[in-house]
Amino acid sequence: MKHLLTPFALCLTFTVSAQHQLTKLWHTDTIVAIPESVLPDLKNNTLYVSLIDGGGWDADGKGGVAKLSPDGKKYNGSWITGLNAPKGMGSYGNRLFVADINEVAVIDIKKGVVEKKISIPGAEGLNDITVTDKGIVYVSDSRAAKIWKIEKDIPSLYLEDVKGVNGLKAVKNDLYIGAGKSFVKADAQKKLSTLIELPQGIDGIEPVGNGDFILTAWAGYIFYAHANGKFETLLETHLEKKNSADIGFDPAKRIVYVPTFNGKTVAAYRLK
Repeated sequence: MKHLLTPFALCLTFTVSAQHQLTKLWHTDTIVAIPESVLPDLKNNTLYVSLIDGGGWDADGKGGVAKLSPDGKKYNGSWITGLNAPKGMGSYGNRLFVADINEVAVIDIKKGVVEKKISIPGAEGLNDITVTDKGIVYVSDSRAAKIWKIEKDIPSLYLEDVKGVNGLKAVKNDLYIGAGKSFVKADAQKKLSTLIELPQGIDGIEPVGNGDFILTAWAGYIFYAHANGKFETLLETHLEKKNSADIGFDPAKRIVYVPTFNGKTVAAYRLK
């Protein structure tokens, strides 16, 4: 069955005057080899950073996952090596799931090794990953306009014909989706509704905890999306030629971690 975005909802979007802001706390030197995603591991007091370190979709074996301390001072760029063009990440228990072109690498966090790789049938460009509180993994295929579900390490097609699909975030029984410029919610019955239309394509998605979200656009924009359909522009770095890819968020400290992709840094901002 095909699932199309456009028939489900008509959404009016409004900008609002700034109510929130991002204050920079720190940024690394330009030593991070094309970072695409940052995933905080609050239990282990570390940040995982996916490193493309090559062409964005090249199966060249140059990619990996780095470890970075939450204060930005300690960096290990060779924690996991031998991946291709890794992008989105998600974790459950001792396992870290990483989207890597046409397969999902599963990393044993304690051992620091790739435990296995889950091949996704016909995958063309796996991009973002989110994991539910029950360990169910969702991964987007941006090139094939599909979303896959992985349960007990077995993949199955969840949604198709999701034009421009990129960022994903599971919140309770809902799946939030960045589909081009559309911020979309899929409920447990896969019913789609468009929440907000942004001026730029959506990459990173992070819930603030009150029904609002922080959304990024790869080109170098960060937005604050209100539950009522309005949004604010929090940050623009495109003029500095710094991207804002798949962010991480610490909700307790309200810190946003931003991988700048071609900027080759990770930056931290406090949300106020």
